[in-house]
Amino acid sequence: MTRKVILRSIWEYVAITIACFIFGMAWECFMIPNGMSAGGMMGLCTIIQYATGGLIQAQHSYFVINALLIVVAVLAMGIGFGFKTIYAILMSTVSMHIIASIPGLQCAPGHFFYVKDALLVPVIAGTLEATGLGLVIRFGGSTGGTDIVAIMINKYYPVQLSVVFLITDLITVALLLFLPDKTFTDATYGVVEIVIFNLLIDNIVGGHKSTFQLMVFSEKYKEIADHIINRMERGVTVLKAQGWYTKKDKNVLLILINRGEFSSLMREIKALDPRAFMSVSSTKSVYGEGFEEIKGGVKDAKKSILKKNKKNES
Repeated sequence: MTRKVILRSIWEYVAITIACFIFGMAWECFMIPNGMSAGGMMGLCTIIQYATGGLIQAQHSYFVINALLIVVAVLAMGIGFGFKTIYAILMSTVSMHIIASIPGLQCAPGHFFYVKDALLVPVIAGTLEATGLGLVIRFGGSTGGTDIVAIMINKYYPVQLSVVFLITDLITVALLLFLPDKTFTDATYGVVEIVIFNLLIDNIVGGHKSTFQLMVFSEKYKEIADHIINRMERGVTVLKAQGWYTKKDKNVLLILINRGEFSSLMREIKALDPRAFMSVSSTKSVYGEGFEEIKGGVKDAKKSILKKNKKNES
């Protein structure tokens, strides 16, 4: 490993560590001290903490549930989780434990982070969570949780990932209403946090469930394409183009990739060709092998053909 690669790797883990502390602040500084919950795995863990009267702390159940999910996912699907994901889960647990042990950091009367207006608490928490999780994803990690659940469901059932995330978030917030001391207002705070989180993460990492379309202009297009095919096991299309200024023929790579692989691909392209020119756009939906399945199109087409045949026979 070169010195540059080592320094870059160190910086990535430092950035993930800082991001995990920002993520932990969202919950241990603001949401939990105010008895609030939201979506995702941490939302479920806070409900467990409230239901047990604090006997099972959120950071502890967060670690245990994520560990079980990773084991189940590997056994069921053979998913290869990178070390950065495991590190992010561990560091998130550690950061929440450290923050929770410092009373002055809680958003409570008399403390530094106290906010008088309760509605601002989920707004601040959603901003911090989006920043923390967005940075973790940007540097190639993941905090697990509902990401793992969504991937497993999508593996066996043709359900869009965005639908899975929405349903799990709403169910988690709704569970709060089963606690005797919680009201509809408490659930509303959770919805506010979810909305703020999803709005901001679009700007930080390009969307919590986004897919990207890349156009790569590079003299080393063969090396980049081979990396995508052999190392990432993704497809890539080579388009024939002509530079109008030089009148020379060029090869342009067209790549569709999900947000979990985006940051690592960008780093690899930069390493292979620092002068590469890239155009990146976020796509609303991508259907086909390796992404989401087409919903209803084939089935509806078959129904239409059968209906037409019956009409002709009659």
